Parts: sequence; structure tokens; C-alpha cells
Amino acid sequence: MGILLMLPMLLLAACGNAVKAPESGDTPDSDKAESTGTLERAKEKGSITIGFANENPYAYKDASGELTGEAVEIARVILQRLGINEVKGELTEFDSLIAGLGAKRFDLITAGMFINPDRCQAVLFANPEYSIGEALAVKAGNPLQLTSYEAIAKNADAKVAVMAGAVELDYLRASGVPEEQLVIVPNQDTAIDALKSGRADAMTMTGPALQSRLDSAKEPGIARVMDFEQPIIDGASVRGYGATAFRMEDTAFRDAFNAELEKMKESGELLEILSKFGFTEQELPGDMTAEQLCQ
Repeated sequence: MGILLMLPMLLLAACGNAVKAPESGDTPDSDKAESTGTLERAKEKGSITIGFANENPYAYKDASGELTGEAVEIARVILQRLGINEVKGELTEFDSLIAGLGAKRFDLITAGMFINPDRCQAVLFANPEYSIGEALAVKAGNPLQLTSYEAIAKNADAKVAVMAGAVELDYLRASGVPEEQLVIVPNQDTAIDALKSGRADAMTMTGPALQSRLDSAKEPGIARVMDFEQPIIDGASVRGYGATAFRMEDTAFRDAFNAELEKMKESGELLEILSKFGFTEQELPGDMTAEQLCQ
């Protein structure tokens, strides 16, 4: 997925039947006769097998052993509306998910996988269900009016807390922030402390990670910059988009999935599910499509 999120997540208990691991003898619906599409076979059987990589907050097993996560819960709702009420999970290493889909160990990937042109050569992506970018927190009221990394670079008095070794360090430097304005800290909690104590005027990390820290800290004197402008590095946005992936031949399945996903976006249901896993309006995918991201 390309982004490491250190994120304690709330668990989602609603949205349908529990996901369970395949029982002995279970095989993905795609192993049936090839004359019928994956969606039709799954509807006939009433169940389907998904591939996941146990990565919080996308798809993971909770303390009770149930499979949850933003990708799982979104897929569960959509699959139920397509007539598939039971979802079985197949745990797979992340870098083996695409191979497992091709080998028909499971019938779709619900792991919050980022869409990129290389992966688009191997799998058929639905439209994105979320996006991940950078985020900024400041003192309440944003007294220095910091809404981007460039704004930090332009204000010599502004200091930003960032974790050692984090990709945000590269982004800040590429955006022109000098070393003397960087407050390099060992972890996320120390970044919060630096902002609270005044050693820093801002702190930055990925959106869900930052939101998780703010939710845990419950510090009224600190606020997220909701109009933060994503950094542009080497001419490209650093924002990534995650989606469900299908086999190349399952265009009808992908199209049906996309139709239901669009309804969820329009009704606000997508944000309701995402918010249970630490996502905010800033992590919505907007009008971005898989076709655009695959180019």
C-alpha cells in the first residue's frame, strides 16, 4: 500500500453478517464452471471469498477473530446489495494478493490496495473508495495560517514536528522547508507534545494517523487544518487512492460494484463507514476514477 499507518482503530460491528475464514473444503466461487461469471456464481451460492492482508485500518481481524476494516465493511455492504450475504476471508501476504487473485484462491481483493498503473496491468480495479494524503495539525485557530508545507517554508518563524525517518521529512524538504524549521521527533506522541508545549507550531503525518492521535489526545488547544493543501512533489500529488480489485475478466462484477459504490458516495454512507476507521472528509476519493489512476 506504500504507506505505514500506526493507527489504533475503532471496530465496526454493524453492516451485515460477520466475515469468517473459509471452512475446510471451501473453494472460491471462481473455481466453478467458467461459463458463468464470478458475480452470478457467487449470487447462486450466496457467498464469496475475499483476499485480505491483515493490515489495519484496511482489512484485519479484530480481537474476537472477526474480519473488519474499511475495505471489508464497504465490500460487505455492496456485496449484500448484490445478493451475496456471506463473505469468507483468505489471509494472504500483501505482496501475494494479486497472484492469489489470479490463481483463483479468492474472487476479489479487499485490502485497501492503492491503484497504480503497474497494478492495473494485472487486476481490474473498482473506483477508489478512499484516498490517503498528508495532514497538518496546528494550535487552535491556526495563528500562523499554515495551510500547506509551502506556507511553513515561507514563514521563518514556523516550526513543524515530524517523525524521524518518515516520508514527510522528504516532502517538507522538497517543499522548501529548511532544516532549522524541522522539529524531528521519535514518535507520534512526541509530535503532539511538541505542538502542545510550543516547541513546534505544527505537526504532520498521514491523515488517518494524525486524526487518530488527535482523537486520543483530546486536546482542545490543537486542531487539524481541514483546508490543508496536499504537497506536489516532482510535479505529482502524493495522495494515493485505494480500491477493491477484481480479475481482469470480471468487468460485469466490477461495474456492478462501482454502481453501488457510487450510491454510497452520494448518500453519505461511504463516509459513515470510513469515519469508523479514522478517516475524515479529507480522505474521501472525490470524483477520481480507476480509469484516471491507471493512466
